Amino acid sequence: MSVSEPVGTEGGGSWEDVRELPPSAKLVAKVLEYNETMTQGEIAEETLLPARTVRYALSRLDEQNVIDSRFSFSDARKRLYSLSIAD
Repeated sequence: MSVSEPVGTEGGGSWEDVRELPPSAKLVAKVLEYNETMTQGEIAEETLLPARTVRYALSRLDEQNVIDSRFSFSDARKRLYSLSIAD
């Protein structure tokens, strides 16, 4: 962490938080940037990544607090993911 980075920012993370993540997490973040909300399956279909890789990418993004997830109203077995990067 550099001296110029804010400590304890509220809300979402930043693109700076995504910078050091694996390429799969960066791809998932970019896809979520262009699509408001997506399920894990939709992300896998859009990125052409295996479901396991998408799960890993989502967990890494969640650790950095750059995504939000909520249950789908249409199918409670699925979660909807969206990007929560503060601009």
